[in-house]
Amino acid sequence: MAEVTAKMVKELREMTGSGMMDCKKALVEVGGDINKAADWLRENGILKAQKKSSRIAAEGLVRMEFNDDHTEAAMVEVNSETDFVSKNEEFVEFVERLAKQALDKVQDTIDDFLEGDLDGTKVKDVLTEKIAKIGENMNIRRFAKMKDDGVKYIGYLHGGGRIGAIVGLKTEALWDEVEQIGKDVAMQIASMAPKFVSTADVAKEWIEKEKEILKEAVINEGKKPEIADRIVEGKIQKELKEVCLTEQAFVKDGDISVKEYVANAAKELGKDVEIVSMERYEVGEGLEKREEDFAAEVAAQMNK
Repeated sequence: MAEVTAKMVKELREMTGSGMMDCKKALVEVGGDINKAADWLRENGILKAQKKSSRIAAEGLVRMEFNDDHTEAAMVEVNSETDFVSKNEEFVEFVERLAKQALDKVQDTIDDFLEGDLDGTKVKDVLTEKIAKIGENMNIRRFAKMKDDGVKYIGYLHGGGRIGAIVGLKTEALWDEVEQIGKDVAMQIASMAPKFVSTADVAKEWIEKEKEILKEAVINEGKKPEIADRIVEGKIQKELKEVCLTEQAFVKDGDISVKEYVANAAKELGKDVEIVSMERYEVGEGLEKREEDFAAEVAAQMNK
């Protein structure tokens, strides 16, 4: 078998546009024959997957995972090109495996995650295989791992996994004792998309920036500068009630805030409960959406 050299890898990479590690693997598999290696890349779906990687993936699924006592939690978002594929059984199972991976393994960045071992294969290689097999571009967009002393985590999935929310409750209670409280608050996070847990978590810089924007708007409305600051202060307080989870009106009872709901439920339980953290993922938020409709896509395929 011919020795696989850096020059051969470079040549195959230039010929196929495939990644360096994929080229090296292909050359090793076929004994160093560059033409056979190019065929191997095509046969194993790697070229097919790479062609698809330029297409927009803004649909997909959110999934979450918890350890047995809910002292640890993880959430992952995986994107696909179409909502149809996000309902594919194999795709769903893949995302669920990745949520468990996020919970069980130590990883700090998405690059660490992609390089991680998933049942003996790197996550990024399993992703490539799924792209080739399912026939759509897919992207592991983000993941979160939550773990803090004395905190129990409870989550809520909305719309079959289009939105996922996890709340962290600091309490000495067992997780199943605060499960309903957690689900109610996680539903609040999913539906109302707060930016901060409480006013204490709001950065001073954020408030100052908002004040600048609001003051400019008030002055543009014709209000006198000397009363603008007073008007802005009132608007900021109103805005904080919208962007801070604990200050929001509770969706199940608009007469009380989320903070009051949790306090009342904790009193009834007989154990302290405090909201200390949250995570919210919505599929495709901030991503460019596909403009093509299904009929246009079919027409485009027929014209190839």
